[in-house]
Amino acid sequence: MVVGVTLLIWAGVHNARERRLAMQQAMAPRVVLTPADAGKPDEPMTPKLQGKTAPEFTLVGLDGKKVSLKDYKGHPVFVNFWATWCEPCKVEMPWLEEFSEKYKEQGLVVLGISTDDPDVPKSAIERAVKKLGVTYPILLSNDKLNEAYDIEVQPESFYVDRKGTVVIATEGIYDGQGGKDLIEANIRKLLAESAQ
Repeated sequence: MVVGVTLLIWAGVHNARERRLAMQQAMAPRVVLTPADAGKPDEPMTPKLQGKTAPEFTLVGLDGKKVSLKDYKGHPVFVNFWATWCEPCKVEMPWLEEFSEKYKEQGLVVLGISTDDPDVPKSAIERAVKKLGVTYPILLSNDKLNEAYDIEVQPESFYVDRKGTVVIATEGIYDGQGGKDLIEANIRKLLAESAQ
């Protein structure tokens, strides 16, 4: 009887993991590179949080240290949700690394938040980050945070001003140089608003 109950529990856990993986794989095709002329650059794609206080979080980074959003109060913060299976994320992250360096003197902080399934080994995330040449902090998300930020696709980015308010929120990226230019324009807007 104990063996039977154990098998049922194991089957339930295994089934839940398989469903979550299938859902992630089903979502992956939804994250597409969009032509630069597909939308208005200043129009937020995730208006739900625009103008509101960014949901607070304390997460563990790949280095094992805890990082809180409140640690960066007084700094403009670019919060980027991504995953190792997300191809557009891999296009965008080297740009974010470049902007992290370029604008750090103006106080910009870039935080990457991995939304990978808890079953994905930390070593796999570390390999992906190293391959992309990313040095800004990478944090490990959880379902509660994903829900607070209403994460549906990757990448999703939130531009948070010095007061902790989301001034811009975007889903996905625009392709080519236009995408990089749009992100930089949004960062400059964030820095300008944060300077006031």
